[in-house]
Amino acid sequence: MLTDKHLFLFRGNLMNRASILAGDLAEASKKLIAWNQHSSGGYVASPLFSHYGFSWLRDGSFIAFGMDCAGETNSAELFYDWVRRILETKAGYIRELIEKKKRGEQPQRQEMLHTRYHLDGRDDTGSDWGHFQLDGYGAWLWGLAEHLKRTGQTHIPQIYRTSVEVTCDYLRTFWRMPNFDCWEENADHVHSSTLACIYGGLRHIAELEENEALEEVCRDIQAFILENAVHPDGHFVKYVTPIQVESGLRFEIGHPGVDASLFWLCEPFRVVTADHPAFRTTLRKIERELRTDQGGIRRYADDSYYGGGEWLLLTAWYGWIQLRIGNKDKAERALSWIVSKADRLGRLPEQVPDALASRERYDEWVGRWGTPALPLLWSHAMYLVLYNMLKEDG
Repeated sequence: MLTDKHLFLFRGNLMNRASILAGDLAEASKKLIAWNQHSSGGYVASPLFSHYGFSWLRDGSFIAFGMDCAGETNSAELFYDWVRRILETKAGYIRELIEKKKRGEQPQRQEMLHTRYHLDGRDDTGSDWGHFQLDGYGAWLWGLAEHLKRTGQTHIPQIYRTSVEVTCDYLRTFWRMPNFDCWEENADHVHSSTLACIYGGLRHIAELEENEALEEVCRDIQAFILENAVHPDGHFVKYVTPIQVESGLRFEIGHPGVDASLFWLCEPFRVVTADHPAFRTTLRKIERELRTDQGGIRRYADDSYYGGGEWLLLTAWYGWIQLRIGNKDKAERALSWIVSKADRLGRLPEQVPDALASRERYDEWVGRWGTPALPLLWSHAMYLVLYNMLKEDG
């Protein structure tokens, strides 16, 4: 965990914001993430923000990917193995949930797997946090597959068999079930970014294993998104809502706007390519509505959490997308904007209040929880992703 000694090291290397260079921040990010990885493998979301003192599968998978991009493959493997051990202890319970669904019984939300765990792997049972989220389980499959490829492995090692198989079965059984989105909100809807995570995870495992059954599930998810989650104006929407009708369930657009997590439909999960008409329209709408004059990216237009500030990890994602479509200058500007938000200790926050939608809402959250999370490991990880991708691009 981050100690006074570690803070002293930051002070010695990064005396003030003006002195921070992109490479300095990359090195600081690797160290900060490593210092805040539990010996068992879990990454704490934020070591100094009490509400984030857990390890999320979603955050952790992207943090591990950032460490893989930075060459820190041992750290990434420790995290993936941490999740493996958790899932192995739950394999029997997961199979029970699946059998219950096969019998025509619908499991309740509180019965489903949690989205975050204590750093030693215990369930988070003492809070009313938005527990049922499928995104992290899909992201873990995707991240594990990416890690295996980066470390020269062409098949899933035997030690991961049980955890991967039960996770795939869990996701293919429940992907249509409403659950909390990646921001722990809107539990009664089906979210485009969550479906992207599931698609990406199952697709990567299907490719490694040459598993046609999983490929078919991925085609179903892709078709579902294209049929139900595209607005008449041509952009992908934040979520769709299940409606019970006589013939069963149908889905209608529940939120007509965009969310920056819709980036995931393109990168890294590749439900669609960057030149897909609906994604191009979505990207333009995100740029118009969620990208501020300062250059940061907000989550969604009516965001009230800390007043709807600019998120560093989403700005890194924007840079990633821009790099993929050939706009390297925009990617570099996104990276520079993130660097400018590091404090004198080289720490990156979750979000910044430089272009708030609501100052009043920001003050309300500060009064309730204190200032936004600092440091946020996911911010540092996505910085590492963009930084190393720009390096590789030359």
